[in-house]
Amino acid sequence: EIMRLTFIVLLLLLLNIHQVTSAPKGVTASLEAKWSMTPFLLETSEFVGEDGNEKFWQFVDTVKELTVYKQGESVRSYYNLIIKKAGQFLTDLQVHLLKFALALRSYSPAVHASQQIASDEPPPEACPAFVSIHGQHSCSTKDIKKLLKAAAGRPKPYLYKNDHTYPGVNNTDVPVVILYAEIGTRKFTSFHKVLSEKAQEGKLTYVLRHFVADPKPHKMLLSGYSVELAIKSTEYKAVDDTKVKEDDDNDVQGFHFGTLKKFHPELQEKLVELRKYLLDSTNVMAPLKVWEMQDLSFQAAATIMSVPKFDALKLMRDLSQNFPSKARSLTRVAVKQEMRKEIEENQKVRYHKLQSHMLVQEAFFDNILSHCTSEARVLEGLHNLGIKGEHQGKLLRLPVNAVDNSYALDIRHQAIMWINDIENDPMYRSWPTGVQELLRATFPGVIRQIRRNFFNLVLFLDPVQEESVELVKLAELFYKHKIPLRIGFVFVVDTKDEIDGFSDAGVGFYRLLNYIADEYDLSQALMSMVSMYNKVGVGESLSVDTLSTYLKMKFPKANAERILGVESEYDYNRKDGSLFYKKSGLGALPLALFNGVPLSPDEMDPDELETIILQRIMDTTNAFQRAVYMGSDVVDYLMDQANVVPRMNPLVLNTDRKYLDFTSKPVVNDWEDTTMFSFLDARDKTAVVAKRMKYFTNYDENGMSTVTIWIAGDLETVSGRNLLLNALKHMVSIVTLSSRDLVCVILTSFKEDNTVLYRAIWASFLTQKNKATVEFVQKLLREESSQLLQQGTKMKDLLMQDMDVDAFEKKFNTLEVDFIRSQQLFSRDVMKLRPGDRAVISNGRILGPFEEHEEFTVEDFHLLEKITQGGSAEKVKAKVKEMEMKPKHAVLLLSVLQLSPRENEVFYDVVAIVDPLTREAQKMSSLLIVLSQVVNVRLQVFMNCRAKLSDMPLKSFYRFVLESDVGFLANDTVSPGPVARFMELPESLLLTLNMITPESWMVQSVRSPHDLDNIHLQEVNGIVAAEYELEHLLLEGHCFDLSTGQPPRGLQFTLGTSRDPLMYDTIVMANLGYFQLKANPGAWILRLRKGRSEDIYQVVTHDGTESPADAGDVIVVLNSFHSKIIKVRVTLSQVSLFYFTDTYTLDHLTLLPALIPRPASQSFYLCFRIMMLSVLRHTKIPVKFWFLKNYLSPSFKETISHMAESYGFQYELVQYKWPRWLHNQHEKQRIIWGYKILFLDVLFPLAVDKIIFVDADQIVRADLKELKDLDLEGAPYGYTPFCDSRREMEGYRFWKSGYWASHLGHRRYHISALYVVDLKKFRKIAAGDRLRGQYQALSQDPNSLSNLDQDLPNNMIHQVAIKSLPQEWLWCETWCDDTSKVTAKTIDLCNNPKTKEPKLTAAARIVPEWVEYDNEIKHLRDEL
Repeated sequence: EIMRLTFIVLLLLLLNIHQVTSAPKGVTASLEAKWSMTPFLLETSEFVGEDGNEKFWQFVDTVKELTVYKQGESVRSYYNLIIKKAGQFLTDLQVHLLKFALALRSYSPAVHASQQIASDEPPPEACPAFVSIHGQHSCSTKDIKKLLKAAAGRPKPYLYKNDHTYPGVNNTDVPVVILYAEIGTRKFTSFHKVLSEKAQEGKLTYVLRHFVADPKPHKMLLSGYSVELAIKSTEYKAVDDTKVKEDDDNDVQGFHFGTLKKFHPELQEKLVELRKYLLDSTNVMAPLKVWEMQDLSFQAAATIMSVPKFDALKLMRDLSQNFPSKARSLTRVAVKQEMRKEIEENQKVRYHKLQSHMLVQEAFFDNILSHCTSEARVLEGLHNLGIKGEHQGKLLRLPVNAVDNSYALDIRHQAIMWINDIENDPMYRSWPTGVQELLRATFPGVIRQIRRNFFNLVLFLDPVQEESVELVKLAELFYKHKIPLRIGFVFVVDTKDEIDGFSDAGVGFYRLLNYIADEYDLSQALMSMVSMYNKVGVGESLSVDTLSTYLKMKFPKANAERILGVESEYDYNRKDGSLFYKKSGLGALPLALFNGVPLSPDEMDPDELETIILQRIMDTTNAFQRAVYMGSDVVDYLMDQANVVPRMNPLVLNTDRKYLDFTSKPVVNDWEDTTMFSFLDARDKTAVVAKRMKYFTNYDENGMSTVTIWIAGDLETVSGRNLLLNALKHMVSIVTLSSRDLVCVILTSFKEDNTVLYRAIWASFLTQKNKATVEFVQKLLREESSQLLQQGTKMKDLLMQDMDVDAFEKKFNTLEVDFIRSQQLFSRDVMKLRPGDRAVISNGRILGPFEEHEEFTVEDFHLLEKITQGGSAEKVKAKVKEMEMKPKHAVLLLSVLQLSPRENEVFYDVVAIVDPLTREAQKMSSLLIVLSQVVNVRLQVFMNCRAKLSDMPLKSFYRFVLESDVGFLANDTVSPGPVARFMELPESLLLTLNMITPESWMVQSVRSPHDLDNIHLQEVNGIVAAEYELEHLLLEGHCFDLSTGQPPRGLQFTLGTSRDPLMYDTIVMANLGYFQLKANPGAWILRLRKGRSEDIYQVVTHDGTESPADAGDVIVVLNSFHSKIIKVRVTLSQVSLFYFTDTYTLDHLTLLPALIPRPASQSFYLCFRIMMLSVLRHTKIPVKFWFLKNYLSPSFKETISHMAESYGFQYELVQYKWPRWLHNQHEKQRIIWGYKILFLDVLFPLAVDKIIFVDADQIVRADLKELKDLDLEGAPYGYTPFCDSRREMEGYRFWKSGYWASHLGHRRYHISALYVVDLKKFRKIAAGDRLRGQYQALSQDPNSLSNLDQDLPNNMIHQVAIKSLPQEWLWCETWCDDTSKVTAKTIDLCNNPKTKEPKLTAAARIVPEWVEYDNEIKHLRDEL
């Protein structure tokens, strides 16, 4: 027995030795950028610049001659030096993110964009750095002065949003100098010294753009993408248990277990275990049974949770990314019932609550760095403020109210004269009162008549203004037609006490109106207003004579003196309107409020106002329907909404808000040393001021305030003192409302001999109680106190009784004033205030500077308080109070992987929900590993397993290419870059390689000696290396006609540069108005194509671009790997009926050969070349071949140029990125089928008017010019119908029964192996849009469109006509009889479902000329 076991062990050892000595096999894939490697120093400057322009220039000054250290230094040490220099301006967390950014090369596109812009200048020859001054260039600093003198006569250059502008004196009238240079070089330093000095003097605007005069020739490898090796064979199809039995006769790694069991029955159990072990480790994988698959997801989760938690992520990556090799070993894992129940419970209860924390969306994967960077400042800020651990997450998860731009004024005011009341007036008695009526169905556009004050219109009018006339008439129109609108007036007239209605028409109008309302009713008052205004001529205003005449005519018995005179009985509440108007803060009269929301000046045009009000009623009805249970009083409901404010002040309510950053943690908190303070950056200055500031409060006990107000101003001026006094009055008034504010003051100007008032305030801060300080400072700020001080009164004489006089006087007389100078520096450098400017800062939000005569009243402070409280202040206060509570203990979960963060450091709270056997897990596992290496994380991974699987969940090997830091080789030089590596793969499998890249990347294979679509490692020695290139970054967009809101079907765009304006072109799809254009980092100009597009349309506005929204030429800068999506709106420049039918003349035949109809193989490329040769032999005019670039092998692309030269044909490579919004295909063959039919209108340049598609396995026997010239009879394309002459194949003709028979009717089913497309007609009738629309609807069902490229056009035959080509244009032995072969113009080697004969065997038998073509191709290949 020992000898027998030894025999088996020896066999195993021999086998292992054999495996060790054989060359390692595997697959590698890499992706390089199209542009040259960009220097790390420049990329680092862009990263630092993300933190602000000020830091960018500080970093530039620090590294201005850093490149001298590259000489004689290793690359690693220079890289470390860059990181060290950047670390002076970054936090530790930001340094980790910088390293990650450099590993990703995230800022390389930004650097190269500047390089491309420089090349468009273009740069002078042999110039390491140069300046461009209004179009004139120079390589020397000596020429700058001369060029500046003449610059004024030339137009200024265009500046981009991401340009780096030196923070000098802000002067728009000076010349703009653009320096193109490489930071860190001596040439840059010489230019920078001169330009920065002149910029500080205000003589020029200095802009820096990166320019590397001598770029490194080698390319850089990228990361952030995935590589998949999909299994092409059927080893992993689920099989029925009744049809598959375990066969011990199969040998495993050379062991014939059936024989071994027969001769050694006593080793039965051990042989079973050995066989299982070998099956697990072998490269030959047996298929799993259905029952073995059912629990694979749970078994994977159990395996992951069984290992130490620090290894769990790596195990999840290994299981998911190498699943085909790991599947069998998982089937033996036992799953605890408790874990299964926990996962199922989580799926029912918890996961819907965690959706907001899932980090598995594609957007996160593709923008991981930007997500981390944007979160870093917030996390570090909270950490520096002392909010750590669990509390950070609680604050970050607070729902913060969005900034509202539709604030409403409270209309429950006595100054409003309501003309009607929908709820109480008899004229509306017949209307229903229930709010449920809002839900009653009506015809579109019908306004519901409900007896509730849902809609309220308030008009603020000066009766004498000419504009008031039409507005009153409009109000009367609404009233007369019983529109459900409550109408009120606020009349703003003179408020003087002694005023005569006989001399002031406005006052007289008001008194007369009150008389009519009292003696009659409000409706009569409205009619009288209209009658009076009817007496006013066009272009005139209401006069006293008109009033007197009307009074005498309408009310002859009335006493005019008693009504209009100085002692009028009808003058009550006259001042209320003016006071309400003034306190409201509204703009110029006339004004209208709809439910309290002010209408804009543009909407106040009487001709438009009627439509606007009716539209507001319709829109508001929808909101009421969603809140139908609103209580009894509708007006109270409306006025209790969060957007209702007591006053309108555009400065407070503005949605474009600026904030101070309080999150810094400066090394020192000293503001007494003004020199030291001046060296701090903006964030540190803010932090020091916030730390040292003293506050006015109206309470002496400790408490928490939700609103903190800083007052910036000059207390030596009346306006400055009034601003602080109003803030203190506000603070005192709100204490009764159980709210507490803090108020402080910052001086914006400093005069050493005149700081008495401010020193007194600070002396009071430092020596008195809060309440005494507030009362004392209020007294000081009054004008009488100021006058007394100016007259020589001593400060001690103004002190109040309850103050500590001795302490105050001692501090007042000894107080140093350097800190006041620091405050002025803060005002100037951070808040950008000039001496004497006034501003208010509320919870860090800056309001100001105010205009000279602009007043910020107590009411404005009340409004500011409400807006600040309504944002997030109250929510934050509640959470801060909760922080005093002890945290709950964590619960140990069986199905949740939990990793704790390092203590006392900023950490990211990452929650992920994942099924461990999904595509998301393949990607997420790598991502989370790298993320945990880059930053400190608290990680929770919830297992979200699927039960009862019936198919293999993953059928591919997968790698996500991502690295946490720049790699270096043993010699300290930087490594080539990240590579996807697949090692220890099963050699028996047939694999196809897919690159899975971000949506905006267009990649192509550039180098590989192997067939990447058919990788069979048994036939390969060593490594299969695939090299790809990022050829283009996409510019995507959506275009709409502004007048119709619809996409302008067929509109054509071009993209280029100023030197080459037409580099790419495209057509706008009707599907979402989508368009895409190929580009690369740089500045690009998007234009309407010259011709019909430019004649008929004009660009009106655009979003997401660099140029102003109303500019005709749309300038777009691509400076990132992220997607660039713009929106363009156009309008007709003339009214006309048109089609986009630009005519182009081509003197050659245009062929789209094969489009690679299936993943290519070497035999395919042989057929491909033979097809091309047969076309060239028989076609008498020049031929141009178009190849789909994405799916051609590198070797074919290398040889096609030689073939073109030998045979004299033209060729071009085309490509189009599958749009992200269109349902995607995952199998490569179906993707290629999609390209054959879905993008014909956008795949080719717009100058191409007709193309012919010829399948690769066809032999052409006729002149294809006949097909080119064939009349398609109005159809956009022509296809050949399937033959039906070979009778023995009748059972295989699926189109003659079922769906296709009923759908086609009398029409025939067409084959997609050969077709001709009239692209002009195709685009004219929007055939591409129709096909894509139908595809989007049908492709959601995985069982539809099984033959996508021919099923779709046949399905759409009723909407997009097909011209049936004569049958001789496509002969196929499978479907056509032998007699018709004589007249065949092309012979297609289509598959035979009956015989399954290989194509090359069939070709030599069916096509006599095949051998001749084959020999010719071989001869050409031998020559190459």
